[in-house]
Amino acid sequence: MNYILFDGEYRVNLLPLTYTKPVADLRIGILTIREKWEKYLQSTTTTITEDYLSEKFPMVELEENVMIKGSVLPNENLVEAVKNLKENQALYKENELLAFFCKEGQEVDLEAFTAIEYSDNLIQIKNSWDLFSFNGEALEADFDLITKDRISAPIPDSVHCMNPERIFLEEGVDIEIGVLNARKGAIYIGKNAEVQEGAMIRGPFAMGEHSVVKMGAKVFGPTTLGPKSKIGGEVNNTIMSGYCSKGHDGYLGNSVIGEWCNLGADTNNSNLKNNYANVKVWEYGKERFVDTGLQFCGLIMGDHSKCGINTMFNTGTVIGISANIYGSNFPRNFIPSFSWGGAAGFTTYSKAKAFETADLVMKRKNEDFSDLDKDIMAHVFEITSKYRAK
Repeated sequence: MNYILFDGEYRVNLLPLTYTKPVADLRIGILTIREKWEKYLQSTTTTITEDYLSEKFPMVELEENVMIKGSVLPNENLVEAVKNLKENQALYKENELLAFFCKEGQEVDLEAFTAIEYSDNLIQIKNSWDLFSFNGEALEADFDLITKDRISAPIPDSVHCMNPERIFLEEGVDIEIGVLNARKGAIYIGKNAEVQEGAMIRGPFAMGEHSVVKMGAKVFGPTTLGPKSKIGGEVNNTIMSGYCSKGHDGYLGNSVIGEWCNLGADTNNSNLKNNYANVKVWEYGKERFVDTGLQFCGLIMGDHSKCGINTMFNTGTVIGISANIYGSNFPRNFIPSFSWGGAAGFTTYSKAKAFETADLVMKRKNEDFSDLDKDIMAHVFEITSKYRAK
């Protein structure tokens, strides 16, 4: 059977994170949504996404295909229901389409399909803030999926552990003289990751391959550190998607940071309003600020964005891709893609300079800024121009 993950109607709510990737390639818990599905299905997947992303993330259609909404996180019961779908059947939960079975070249008329109701619980990512809100549940599920029937690498005696049964170290982990507290959630440390001395980590927590937790860091779960990333200072309920860095002191909480981002030393974000009211954030679909329903909501930052030392971000700040923020005082709480500046105002960050920086940053981690990446970012530059100062 061929499995295809499609973006669905929530992609626009997940901007700016989905400007550069399909919904299924967002990270939540330990794995991306795609990686979760592929582990459960024991099969590769392809993607239906925006045209400008489709060359990097192509769709492969075979004779028989199951289409799965990419914003839905798999679990055992849901995967079984998806695998049991037959031709012209569609799976729903309370009128929400989850998946459907179709043949190659078929004109899909879902109203003519047999509707099957899925009644069990599931997690679905409909808004950017759902990523950190559901990160704890997703992390625990991923921990069980990844570590089932496996034995952790030995934990050095110098590391103080609480509830070691829920701590898993992959091979090559470098850790000494730290604290791992898994009483309130699992802790997963990926291959060749490093936890430097004096770091204190409270689960749920996950760090990917070749990632680093700096000396004396204070990490509160549910927090995820993607591959080849680095954190220091104080971090709480945050997803750092991968290849990004917050290497110094400063606070980051209730936030989602995209790939290839860098937060300068002593960067801090607010995650609670002074009047304790619900936080509002910019939503691209409605092109206005919307109520998240959350009292705690910090920073949403798109791929390749950066900020200088001592940057301060207001509660519920949304930053597009490839923005560069610096200077004193609080910048506005919606910063468009390819913006350059701070509280004193912004100008446009030129494509040429942005591409030059992206190339240098990616080379540092032995990755390539490909022509496909350039085409995607060039397209985003054009479609986001309306948000930037003229």
